[in-house]
Formats: sequence, structure tokens, C-alpha cells
Amino acid sequence: MKLAKPGPGRPRKYGRPSRAVTVTLPEDVIARLQRVDADLGRAVVATTERRTPRHRAARPAEVASYGNHAVILVMPIRSLQQLPGVQLVPVGNGRALIALDPPGSVADLELSVRDTLDRRTTRESDRRTLEALAAILRDARQSRGVTIQERTIIVLEAKRRHGAATRDRARRR
Repeated sequence: MKLAKPGPGRPRKYGRPSRAVTVTLPEDVIARLQRVDADLGRAVVATTERRTPRHRAARPAEVASYGNHAVILVMPIRSLQQLPGVQLVPVGNGRALIALDPPGSVADLELSVRDTLDRRTTRESDRRTLEALAAILRDARQSRGVTIQERTIIVLEAKRRHGAATRDRARRR
């Protein structure tokens, strides 16, 4: 497996073609956008992607390169979300990174994906993503030019306060 070399210059900010635009916005709109993201461009993209149907990429799983590193991006399908120890981290544009709970490994993930593919109950739409992911993992494992390194990502998970849940139920009544 050979990782695609990025072109010269800065990597794409949104992972797809984009261009600079100048726009004048009311101060209150700017303040609301900054609550979504400190980077106004990212805030506009995030807000737009939430409010419009997702643009589905042609590939159900793909390798996204940055420098001499790469990550696997997948469509966040139910079959992957249900695998033990797998968390999907949204990255925009209807794509997600795969995070493994400790002590999970890439080998465990590949085996779980293959086991899921062997089940006849796997939905056809999920099957395409799982097959593409299995091929990427196999090619990386067999490649002499690529090493697989597991990394830790930081995920912040909101805690639901007990009192808040009770107040929410009381308000709905």
C-alpha cells in the first residue's frame, strides 16, 4: 500500500476544494457562529452541514493522507458503531475516524470487521463500507512500505447531570 503524497503547500482545510470569500455579517450572527467554532469558516461549514442533507462521498471508506501519515475515514454505519470497543468520531462531510477503546487493537478491528462480513444479516449498504475498510486494513498490514501505528485521540464526553434529567422531564409535562 502506498500513501498518496500531498501536493505542495497547506493541506486542504475542509478535506475538499474550497476558496476564500469575503462576507459581512451582523455582530450577533458572528457571536453565535463563534459559539459553534472559533474559526468562522469552520462554524459556517458545520452549521450548513447540520442543516442540509449530508453529501455522501463516493467511497464508503478511504485513506486520507497528511504529510507522511494517513488516517482511515469511513461512513458512520450502524454495523461499525455496534462493534465492541469501536467508537466513531465525526470529522464532517458525513465521515468519521475510527477510535478503539483500550485494549482494542487494529488486528481486533480487522477480525471483527471480517466476522461481521461473514454474517448473512449484514445490510448491503453497510457491507460496502465494511468491505472497503477490510481491504484498507489488509493492504496496510501486508504492505512493506506502511506501518500501522495506534494513536490515542482525546474525546470529550458530556456527563448528563442527574438533576438536569429530572428537570428536563418535569418541563416536558
